[in-house]
Amino acid sequence: MQSLFRGYATRTGDLPPSSAWDEMFPADAIPGGTEVRRPYREMYPALAGMDDAELRARTEALASSYLAQGVTFDFAGEERPFPLDVVPRVIAADDWSYVERGVAQRVRALEAFLTDVYGSCSAVADGIIPASLISSSTHYHRQASGIVGANGVRIHVAGIDVIRDGQGAWRVLEDNVRVPSGVSYVLANRRVMAQTLPELFTSLRVRPVVDYPARLLQALRAAAPQGVDDPTVVVLTPGVHNSAYYEHTLLARMMGVELVEGRDLFCAGGRVWMHTTAGPTRVDVIYRRVDDEFLDPQHFRPDSVLGAPGLMLAARLGTVTIANAVGNGVADDKLVYTYVPELIRYYLDEDPILPNVDTWRLSEPDALAEVLDRLDELVVKPVDGSGGKGIVIGPDASRETLDLLRRRLLEDPRGWIAQPVVQLSTIPTLVEDGFRPRHADLRPFAVNDGTDIWVLPGGLTRVALPEGQLVVNSSQGGGSKDTWVLDPSPLMTGAVPAVGATGVADAASDEVSLATSAIPVVSSSSLRADPHTPFLSSPQDEDLVARQQQQQQQQQQQASSSPEAEGARTC
Repeated sequence: MQSLFRGYATRTGDLPPSSAWDEMFPADAIPGGTEVRRPYREMYPALAGMDDAELRARTEALASSYLAQGVTFDFAGEERPFPLDVVPRVIAADDWSYVERGVAQRVRALEAFLTDVYGSCSAVADGIIPASLISSSTHYHRQASGIVGANGVRIHVAGIDVIRDGQGAWRVLEDNVRVPSGVSYVLANRRVMAQTLPELFTSLRVRPVVDYPARLLQALRAAAPQGVDDPTVVVLTPGVHNSAYYEHTLLARMMGVELVEGRDLFCAGGRVWMHTTAGPTRVDVIYRRVDDEFLDPQHFRPDSVLGAPGLMLAARLGTVTIANAVGNGVADDKLVYTYVPELIRYYLDEDPILPNVDTWRLSEPDALAEVLDRLDELVVKPVDGSGGKGIVIGPDASRETLDLLRRRLLEDPRGWIAQPVVQLSTIPTLVEDGFRPRHADLRPFAVNDGTDIWVLPGGLTRVALPEGQLVVNSSQGGGSKDTWVLDPSPLMTGAVPAVGATGVADAASDEVSLATSAIPVVSSSSLRADPHTPFLSSPQDEDLVARQQQQQQQQQQQASSSPEAEGARTC
């Protein structure tokens, strides 16, 4: 272990005072010494008992396992196993409780905001947020006005990205309440880590993540239209060309529900129906993984075949619930993000638990002038960007890049925000020359069933593998870590409730069976496509252009299908 940590630096004099907060070692710790942060005190000596060869063998086993499962991504045109580091991120119970409360509070506020935006707009009338900001947001859809689910929930699933700053304080980096992805990596990471480090997993009493599919299904069933006691839930996927297709199949399989594509659905009599070999079956809840713009060609893109004509009408009539709700993307706008602390105070009458990263609104002239004067010091982001695309880190940018950015900011200040360079916390990560600090963020997933917001213990830790890199997205060369939230109770007991005849019924502590239990996919789509198709890219929310390209590939495949084949699919 000494050799693996040789050269590891936190803030011991090897790095400047502004360096990142390290998750394992205090600022003045001596690498290889005994001073380790509390959550890692059991892990450190256990890792110390392994030599370099053993740890690297376990790392190779992780990669081989992911490659065999098809858990891969495309990087620079090459398909690779998604990088999972052998050292988990460990979060103490009390620390997690703080994050959990902050995430739940933020989801409640965003839920209230979306209800208001597509309803009375009281926050605009009261001067909390400008009307022009809402109307100019790319993902604000007037078509969604007045459409409210039976239990009033618009955000059934949320992914709230958080970081630790240079002082170790948690801050929210961005919100994802459209179709947040990545939870499949959380489930897959836990399964292989429980096999790779079973001795640590048992001794540390790690809280399970196997509950997630049951919680999600519970929330989806709770959102069913009024009068439906036994709702039919489906997962709507764009198809095999989508980068998160593995996630769609995994969740459908673990919930024991149908995986469908747009061609499996049709609307008649104000209801949504699904083609099956037994005849049309009514659909009550659609967990859609298709973007708004492709969901209903009668209301959005007329060339889309990824959804089904009439879905929006059925949702307006209250005969089907679409989860997450159409139009949620306005809450993902990074300019709206800057107002969330005020929205928390306005809607909840509470102070924010998790603060934002300090942010300049470039639509304000004074802020724009200051940012233009300090471009080489700041991070500038497009308000509708995702996946790390479009971000310019001033200190690392060339003069030509900054000059181009300056012109773009002057042309469209509404389209950008600016933030100081925040040194994301670092975690020991195994690289070629041993353990080295690498920057990481965290995406906790929250599930809202209308009565309670449950936050998955841990979430997806994304880590930037290149040295000094602050962008953690896998499309930029990043990887992930399993996130271990410590259970404060002496023993972990209890079981995950059963979810129907084919649902999850494993004990919560039996993480190894998480993704290997034989839960069949009963979807008609599964008969036409391999449910184990590899990831084609990262589980991050891809930028709009990439998503459109993937979705159009699916459209082209569907358009090339013969009439005979199409007829064979329907009843």
